[in-house]
Amino acid sequence: MTGLDTAAWLQAFSESAWPWAWWLLPLPLLIALLPALASRAAALRVPYGDALRGIASDSAHRPVWRRTPWLLWGAWICLCAALTRPQELGQPVTPPHQARQMMLAVDLSASMTEPDMQIGGQVVDRLTAAKAVLADFLDRRQGDRVGLLVFAERAYALTPLTADLATVRDQLRDAVVGLAGRQTAIGDALALSVKRLREQPLGQRVVILLTDGESNAGSITPEKAADLAAATGVRVHTIAFGGAGGYSLFGIPLPGGGDEIDETALRQIASKTGGRFFRARDADELAGIYAELDRLEPVAAAGVAVRPRIERYPGPLLLALLLVLLHFAWPWRAR
Repeated sequence: MTGLDTAAWLQAFSESAWPWAWWLLPLPLLIALLPALASRAAALRVPYGDALRGIASDSAHRPVWRRTPWLLWGAWICLCAALTRPQELGQPVTPPHQARQMMLAVDLSASMTEPDMQIGGQVVDRLTAAKAVLADFLDRRQGDRVGLLVFAERAYALTPLTADLATVRDQLRDAVVGLAGRQTAIGDALALSVKRLREQPLGQRVVILLTDGESNAGSITPEKAADLAAATGVRVHTIAFGGAGGYSLFGIPLPGGGDEIDETALRQIASKTGGRFFRARDADELAGIYAELDRLEPVAAAGVAVRPRIERYPGPLLLALLLVLLHFAWPWRAR
């Protein structure tokens, strides 16, 4: 055993979880003394008692520690050492700090198919552009718990609040227009987001709601959902996303066909809940908005470093078992 190993074992025993187990060391001696104490009580005397004492004198008058083989004593000491649960402090580990509990509410209504966005010089629809920007945003949320909610005529939670951001990205990638209907239920989406966040720590509840239209479906109005969010302590950042609307022919945008965005309602939702309203007319502006959200909802610094405790009791326990096996296999027992 090297000096480093010895120091580690000494440290492990100094950090024992149950040091009181050392008090069990003299237990075999106490058990051996019990017959001697009991012999002082009244007993039946027989005429050949002296002969019996003479026969047993060779072993009975020896000290207890000499009557018990030294291998068993060593096994008992190792067993007590294992019972103390020696522990070694591992290397410091810095756990991630959960900075925010964040729900992403993404519009999947029919208007998200409008091909009025550009990514890398190519014209794409609004949903494709939003997915690309949101994926980059999720890459920067390490330490947060993020849930994904999609809405159109109805609202559905695709993922619960989770630190597994890869799963959130996968679900976002697979989301398609028409999954939740064709219209837009902003109030229902916000109410469901608030329901998912209401059990989370106060001050960490955040909703980012992205839509390109106005609320024309659902059982809850955006105003009522905003009041519910404000009463629950949920901060809502709203993003009005989309260009002038219309379709494109051979990559050339054509006017018409686009839905109007109810910017007034989105501003009111953000104002009531202490959030911010943003307007993005292209993918670059949307990326800038999510960069601004990183500043408004920063990921807090990592938590306090901790040193895990490594259990070292298997070593002395194995040694105790080995000593017991040696005791029963020793040649002098046969003689």
